[in-house]
Parts: sequence; structure tokens; C-alpha cells
Amino acid sequence: MPAPSARLTAYDHGITAIDTEYARPSQDASHLIVEDGRAAFVDTGANNAVPLLLDALDRAGLDRGDVDYVFLTHVHLDHAGGAGELLTHLPNARCVLHPRGAPHMIDPSRLWTGTEAVYGKRRAREIYGRLVPIAADRIDIANDGDTFRLAGREFRALHTEGHARHHYVLHDPASRSVFTGDSFGISYREFDTAAGPFIFPSATPIDFDPDAAHVAYDRIMACEPRQVFLTHYSRVGDLDRLVADLHAGIDAYRHMALAHENDDHRVERLRESMFAYLGERAHAHGYAGDSDALWSLLNIDVDLNAQGLDVWLKRRKN
Repeated sequence: MPAPSARLTAYDHGITAIDTEYARPSQDASHLIVEDGRAAFVDTGANNAVPLLLDALDRAGLDRGDVDYVFLTHVHLDHAGGAGELLTHLPNARCVLHPRGAPHMIDPSRLWTGTEAVYGKRRAREIYGRLVPIAADRIDIANDGDTFRLAGREFRALHTEGHARHHYVLHDPASRSVFTGDSFGISYREFDTAAGPFIFPSATPIDFDPDAAHVAYDRIMACEPRQVFLTHYSRVGDLDRLVADLHAGIDAYRHMALAHENDDHRVERLRESMFAYLGERAHAHGYAGDSDALWSLLNIDVDLNAQGLDVWLKRRKN
């Protein structure tokens, strides 16, 4: 069987997006950063992405031992599920985790239980395979404001809640970028039009918090980036417009959730409203695809966002 060949997009400042082929092409990205012969990955995708990440490393002319860091913005498995397996191939790499996320990668049993609750046991195993624990002595904790150096290039970790309480973003002053995981929403390249990128918030379970999401957006923008690198999907600019859209989107999500708070079959009603809202916004942005094409791009996010809003409503009553 031929070795897998990764779909790569090269940017300046040694940054390359790697399509992890998580659910479909251009849905989930890992980012490889290379500085003076040393390398780091930001997020990994699931286990099946590991050969693609190693292929990207080979094509950059780097050895496995040249990787110093695997930065995990948070431990949701579309971002971190392949990290344990990847580290078995990278003898010198340290895994950088939020203090709340680190215990779940050392012992992923609770993380796996939560994943099965969202996807079901069979589907979770099909998507993610077997989670490989990460030894505690290979983990560095990213406290708020901590800095990490890659061949002298400085990266700063900033804690951002709203999407997950164990989330941080990685500020890269050298490229005037922030690697945002899910803390600056989702923007698929299929929705790009003459108006630029289209973006929407991610409200997945279990920690969605609209107030904290607003704070996270502003904290990212306080870094004065010229671009951000999203896990879903890669580089976007025009950030003043996009952050305004994200703030408006969070307010719309809150209104949507409260409008359905007392409905029977609440999650299904939330799914319907979420798809209608995102579809209306996408078409207003200039997206020309029909309803089936729209659903093929948004079905995962519609389902997870509806579940996230449902969990937020339950938490409000406790």
C-alpha cells in the first residue's frame, strides 16, 4: 500500500496547513511550524491523521527528532485524538496542554466516555480508534501567559474559554498570527466568496459559555493579529469584520437557545433553527450551493452546536 500523501498549504513564516482528512477534505487542519530547522505541530487531528503529519514532516526535509513541541489548543478529539500516537514517532517532542486538559491526555478514560456520549460507542471507535495516553513526563503545562521558544521564536499561550474551559490559543508575534483552535469560530474555505471568508461560532458541548466566548474573541483581537489560523479551516484575515460576525453569532445562538428552552424535542428544534440560521447567513454572504450541498458542509457543526446549546440551557437551571 502506498504511503499517504498529505494535502498541504504553505504560508509564510514557515507555517504549513495539513489537511487531517478528519471528516471530509478541508474540514480539519493541523499546522506545522518550522523555524531554523526545528518544528512544532499545532493540533493533530485524530489517529488516522498521524501518517499525514509525518508525511508533511518528511516533505519539509525534517527528521522525527526535529520536532520540539506538539501544541494542543484543547483536548477535543478532532484536535488532540492523534497526539498520543504521534508522540510515539517524535522522540524529542513535548506536548503542551492547558492545565485542565493535561489530566485527560494522561488518562483519557473520562475523555473517551464523554466522546461516546456525543457520538455513540460504535461511531466514536470508527472515527477515533484507540486513544494512546501521553506520559506525564512528556507534558508541559501552558499556564496563562506562558511563553515557549522554537529555535528562538517565541509563542505565547493565552487561556480562552467559551468553547471549552481547557482551551488556550497560541500567539505568534513573528507572523502576527494567533493559532486559535476553536476559540475564533469556524470558517470553511468552501464558503469563501467575493465578500471574503464566512465565519460562525462553535458551540459544541459541554462547556459552551456565550459570555466567555465574547471575552475570548476580544482577547484574541487584543494581540493585533493580521491573520488567525483556525483548526476548521486554516488561515483567515479580514479580522475586524469576522470578529463582529462572531459576536453577532454568539448573541444569535443565545437568543435561539432561549427561544427553544421549553420546547418538546428541544435538540431537534435547535438543529432545525441552527441550520436555518447558518444557511441564511451563508447565502447572504454569497454562497450559491443548494440545501443538500449546504448540509454536507454543515451537518457536523449543526448537530454539535445544537447539543452544545442544549447543555448550556440545562446548566443554566442548575
